Amino acid sequence: MDKKRGVIGILTGGGDVPGLNPAIRAVTIRALREGYKVIGIRRGWGGLVDIIRDKDADNSNNFQVLTEEIVNRAGRTGGTFLHSSRTNPSKVKKENVPLHLQGQYNEEKNDLTPEVLKNLDYLGIDYMIPIGGDDTLSYGVRLYREGFKVVAIPKTMDNDVPGTDYCIGFSTCVTRTISLTNSLRTIAGSHERIMVLEVFGRYAGFTAMLPTMAGAANRCVIPEYKFNIEHLTEVLVKDRDANPSHYSVLLISEGAMYEGGEMVFKDGTTDAYGHAKLGGIGDLVSARIKELSTKYNKGKPIDVINQNLGYMVRGGDPDAIDSIVPMAFGNLALDLVLGGIHGRLVVLKNGRYDNMPLDIIISTKKLVDVDRYYDTERYRPKYENFEMKPLFIMTSEI
Repeated sequence: MDKKRGVIGILTGGGDVPGLNPAIRAVTIRALREGYKVIGIRRGWGGLVDIIRDKDADNSNNFQVLTEEIVNRAGRTGGTFLHSSRTNPSKVKKENVPLHLQGQYNEEKNDLTPEVLKNLDYLGIDYMIPIGGDDTLSYGVRLYREGFKVVAIPKTMDNDVPGTDYCIGFSTCVTRTISLTNSLRTIAGSHERIMVLEVFGRYAGFTAMLPTMAGAANRCVIPEYKFNIEHLTEVLVKDRDANPSHYSVLLISEGAMYEGGEMVFKDGTTDAYGHAKLGGIGDLVSARIKELSTKYNKGKPIDVINQNLGYMVRGGDPDAIDSIVPMAFGNLALDLVLGGIHGRLVVLKNGRYDNMPLDIIISTKKLVDVDRYYDTERYRPKYENFEMKPLFIMTSEI
C-alpha cells in the first residue's frame, strides 16, 4: 500500500500467552484503516537484531507486512503468529551475534542498539508497539530514551507489569489454573492425598492467589512471603481431615521460598535478561510435606500428588477477558499514535483504560501487597474489604 501517514512496527516478546494475536489484530486493523502501513517484527526484538540491510537479502524470517487477511486469520487464536523470543538487544552474547555483525561486535556481551535503530530506519518504521512483560518492555524504554517513538502494551500471565492492574494473558491463566486444579481433584480425592500444584510466578504471586481466592485451592504460597514448611504441612493436614473427601490442595508459585531459603532453579543457565530458569520448588515441597505429615497424622505419612501446571495454563485460545482487553489495548495504542503521543504504556487502572509514562516499567516492581491481601498465618488470601476493589481484587497498586 502507499505510505500515507506512516509506518507502525509491532512485536511480541517473552513468553507467549492467549491474547497476543487479538492485540496484533486490533492494532493492525485500526492502523490500516487510519492510513498506516504495519510491519510485524518476528521473534520479538530478535527480528530487529537479525535484519540484513540489503535490498537483495531475504529478511522474511525477520519481519512481514501485515494485512487484514493475515491478522483476521490468527486473531481469535492463542499464542503469537509473529513468534517470540527473550532477546535483549542491549546484551547479546558473543555466540548470538548475527553472522553479518560478528566482525563489529565481538565482546562477551554486546549492545546492538545502534543496529536496531538503523534497522528501524531501514524499514521506515515511525512508531514501535512492543507487546510484552517488564523485560521486553524495558528495552522499549531503552529505545524511547534513544529518541525512538514507542507505545507499549503490557502482556504477562504473571500480571506483574507495573502501572497497570491488568496484563494480557492473566485472566486465561487464572481460568486454566482453576479448571486444571478442579480436574485433578478427583485423583486427590480418590487416593486421599495432599495435592501440590506449582504455577508460574517468579516475583509476584497473583497467579497462585487469584485461583485460591476463587476456591480452587485450600492454601497458596507466594514469592512475596517466605513460608514455614512445618506450619504449611500442619494446615494442609487439617484441611485434609476437615474435607469429607479427605484431600487438600496447595498452589505454589515457582518463585516461592522457604524460611531461610532462596528460589529454586532448574540449572545454571540464564536468559538474555539475566533470569535463571525457575522450577522445582513444587518437587521439594511435596517431598518434605510427605515426610513431615507423619507428625500431624498419627505417625502415618500422607502421599502427595505433585504436578507442575506449567505451560498448560498459557496454551490454547484466549478467554473472554483476554479477547476483549487486547482489542481495547490495541485501539488505545492507536489513539496515542494518532494523537502524536509516545513514550506511554497503555493500562487498565481501576476498571478504566488509560495510559502511563513508559518509564514506570523500570521504576518499580508490582507485587502482591502481603499486608492487605495475604494471611501469613493461614497461607491464603484475605477475604475482606472488597468494596471498590478492581475486578481482580488485589491487582491495583493504589
